[in-house]
Amino acid sequence: MAVKVRRIVKLEIEIPDLGKRIKEAREADPRSVTKLAKIVGISRNYWYQLEAEAVLGGVAEDTIRKIEEVLNTDFGISFDD
Repeated sequence: MAVKVRRIVKLEIEIPDLGKRIKEAREADPRSVTKLAKIVGISRNYWYQLEAEAVLGGVAEDTIRKIEEVLNTDFGISFDD
């Protein structure tokens, strides 16, 4: 039997005004922050931290993609891969 070796590559990019854009998209949606956060799978507090750009260590791309899906928007984030 063989042992698999995995390399995990961490790639981060800065997105100016992402928190503001999330807030604007959320405010255009009739659902509450609590409801949106639940659908995305994050806490309401974390959602507000994202809007305030107060998330230490960055946010997972998967979370942003879920927010885009729930709010039916595209923040234009690309890692050029």
